[in-house]
Amino acid sequence: MRHAQGITSAAALAAVDAIRRHFAQRLAQNGEAPEIAAELANVLVLLESVDFAQADAAHLRASHHPVIRQLQSLVTAKTADVERAILAAFLPHLDVLPWRYSYDARADHPGLETRMAWSELVGPIAPFSSRKVCIGLTAIGPHTLYPVHAHPAVETYLVLSGAARWTMNGITRTQPPGMLILHPSNVVHAMQTDTEPLLAAYAWTGEVETLSSYSTAG
Repeated sequence: MRHAQGITSAAALAAVDAIRRHFAQRLAQNGEAPEIAAELANVLVLLESVDFAQADAAHLRASHHPVIRQLQSLVTAKTADVERAILAAFLPHLDVLPWRYSYDARADHPGLETRMAWSELVGPIAPFSSRKVCIGLTAIGPHTLYPVHAHPAVETYLVLSGAARWTMNGITRTQPPGMLILHPSNVVHAMQTDTEPLLAAYAWTGEVETLSSYSTAG
């Protein structure tokens, strides 16, 4: 299911399918807020247009990002049943995923580029190409602030491991594993980890080809 140079297309597809099944299950349970339910439905519809028959091998290559070393505790972390299938699909491949970090360096957050990254499996620059929807993972090491930022795409996060503090519209809440978090287009938000690293699945829809940028507010 894996090799030293990167995740295989079969393993990448299995990981995407685990997220897709989870979103479908949450939608079927009819327990989400209307705006979250609507976005989950949107993500599932858009994923139907993605060609999963063949992955772009160039985007399957491992990046060996330093954040990998900060995720080792996830292997033994206690995880709720609802997220276990997704973690099981990703954990064997964390060290060979195509992690990346696209922000410019910040003097006020030295080394941030080594403590956080994301791995996109569906999207404009991903193994499974799409200009309509993105699916991937965000990883943030312990004791790390992901400063306030925004993007035109609508973003849905599913917390898989780690209880980080999430700030949006001036309100900060600790979000444990299992929580779905919706960031509307261009809303300014931030995340702060404590002693545990954060691993979260995400989906983007809308203007997915425009990268996220830091806000001048942070």
